[in-house]
Amino acid sequence: MKNKSSNKSLRKADAVKNDEFYTRFDDIQAELNFYKDQLKDKVIYCNCDDPAESAFTDFFKLNFDYLGIKKLICTRYQKSNLFLFADPVRQRGYRLEITAKNKDAKKPVKLNLKGDGDFRSPECIELLKEADIVITNPPFSLFREYVAQLIQYNKKFLIIGNDNAITYKEIFKLIKENKVWLGYDRVKKFHKPDGSTQKFGNVGWFTNLDVEKRHEDMIFYKTYNGNESDFPKYDHYDAINVDRIKNIPMDYKGIMGVPITFLHKYNPKQFEIIDGLNRYSILSGPTKKTKGKYLSQVNGKPIYVRIVIKTKKPIKTI
Repeated sequence: MKNKSSNKSLRKADAVKNDEFYTRFDDIQAELNFYKDQLKDKVIYCNCDDPAESAFTDFFKLNFDYLGIKKLICTRYQKSNLFLFADPVRQRGYRLEITAKNKDAKKPVKLNLKGDGDFRSPECIELLKEADIVITNPPFSLFREYVAQLIQYNKKFLIIGNDNAITYKEIFKLIKENKVWLGYDRVKKFHKPDGSTQKFGNVGWFTNLDVEKRHEDMIFYKTYNGNESDFPKYDHYDAINVDRIKNIPMDYKGIMGVPITFLHKYNPKQFEIIDGLNRYSILSGPTKKTKGKYLSQVNGKPIYVRIVIKTKKPIKTI
């Protein structure tokens, strides 16, 4: 269900570029536990992390041997500061690199960057090229641009983002093409620079690392035949509406709209993603025929974003 308070906070963050939400160590550990074998002998890059404050850095330092990491790179972005404007050295970002040779050092050497450490800067892109997997919490307001860069350089990644990103045309297209999917866990709390805690109800992990649940078929029990009234068609889109994932009809061969929570259990061998619906088609946007119409709407009542799907093979039943 849509969390109005969380969405309001995220919109505010996007408007004022208030992207300083620090991920908690426990949330990182809860998700990373699922990927141990995929991290072995890999160069891990955290390109939105101050090594002195980031829980990502702390996690990988503590678990360097356990995970069998080849190398860890963390880069710090130094925000522009008027008081430092006359001192370009103090406006530089820096990076921290940990390998098997220096992982036990009490204070690994910090290497100054030439620029401010922005993930889009040429020197950070060179570090990105070296990396095997990028793992971090990127700025919410730059999520589209951030993911586009990862795809451009063909990188594996595990990053934090809000569920609203699913409705971005650029992100949804990648989900449909099975280039991006959702991880395992949810991230419900973040630390703020002032020491306070910010709660969210719609934030999780986006990845292209292998996730076991994507290989598991969902099992259903409800039928369309005999229960047609439970599955009304949208007013302006030729598909039936399914309000709850567990109620996906096992005997329906056409296309249907389901809540975005479907993506947490989505098996690409069992279902095909056709489209996404909100005020318009996420893939094609508004057309002359649909302009001004709320496509995820039933009997005049708008419904929150729907993922339009179709079965690829017979649905398992109980």
